[in-house]
Amino acid sequence: MEPSRFIWMDGKLVPWDDAKVHVLVHALHYGTGVFEGIRAYDTVDGTAVFRHREHMERLHSSAKAYGLELEWTVDELLDAARLLIKENELEACYIRPVVYLGMGSLGLNPTGVPTETSIATWRWGAYLGEEGLLNGIKVRVSSWRRLDHQSFVPNAKGTGGYINSVLAKREAIRDGYDEAILLNMRGFVAEGSGENLFVVRNGVVSTPPVSAGILDGITRATVMEILADDGYEIVEHELTRSDLYNADEMFFSGTAAEVTPIREVDARPVGTGKPGPVTKRAQELFKDTVTGRLERYRHWLDFV
Repeated sequence: MEPSRFIWMDGKLVPWDDAKVHVLVHALHYGTGVFEGIRAYDTVDGTAVFRHREHMERLHSSAKAYGLELEWTVDELLDAARLLIKENELEACYIRPVVYLGMGSLGLNPTGVPTETSIATWRWGAYLGEEGLLNGIKVRVSSWRRLDHQSFVPNAKGTGGYINSVLAKREAIRDGYDEAILLNMRGFVAEGSGENLFVVRNGVVSTPPVSAGILDGITRATVMEILADDGYEIVEHELTRSDLYNADEMFFSGTAAEVTPIREVDARPVGTGKPGPVTKRAQELFKDTVTGRLERYRHWLDFV
């Protein structure tokens, strides 16, 4: 991680090295926090944050789902992120807002514990590597299952729930893969450790529904819309493990991952073992969208 100059902490710009919290904050012990992952791009008309408002609105929704009283409005958070990007002199960057319970009690009842909010920005390249973006990555179906609706809120980005993703990711790396795919408790395909999944078969683009226990990803929604506008058939339905093995193409989507091809699953090549035409088209359309080259989608850009 490349340090920036400042981190925004509850209305103040704090030097990077001084942006610290106490070891006894509630969120450190129990995962009582929510967060977002957002990207700003160096577009044809300057720095712009992609789907900025949607991300900050989801941060608010996640906080509500977990009972966190977020002090800052969506517009105030938007202003804070723009200010931070300017002060850190970043043309393109990753943006991480996080809302978490601070100090006050270490009991499981956090009543009275204050909610704190921070935003960090830094330069971050391809999450799964430039080679992965170009030629695709290797994935395995994890032995760990995706957290279920009955015991968690999978459609909110709660910090504590990502220990589930860490287990799956570390298992995949240990076994020589780049990333994991998690099944849900009913055995259907959910998502990657930090990405949504798309499967292409006979020209039809499929993705698991939100009811499968996935995060309703903003990049996922973007890819669905731009591909549909380009003439592709997009279907949301439950996918099985065998659907992965019989896919012509597969790719991940996410703020960090952007659009990353999958060339192999469980030591089986996906299609030809190389990124296919639909995946390449999704990458092309996404890149042109986030960099402002497609006028049709410029309303998704928040210029700094």
